Amino acid sequence: MKHEKQVYTVKEAAKILNIGNNLAYKLVKQNVIPALRLGRRLVVPAVAIDELLNRPLSRQV
Repeated sequence: MKHEKQVYTVKEAAKILNIGNNLAYKLVKQNVIPALRLGRRLVVPAVAIDELLNRPLSRQV
């Protein structure tokens, strides 16, 4: 997937992944979605989104 940015907010990542914001924050907290804390902001690297989407499917997230 070609990205316009190198990092996304958790809300932007949720939109890309077609999931709700609450679920996205929950998955960040569980380290399912890798995120970086930059000051007070949480950002999700675009490469992390690609890796998440390219993982083999599993029954449990």
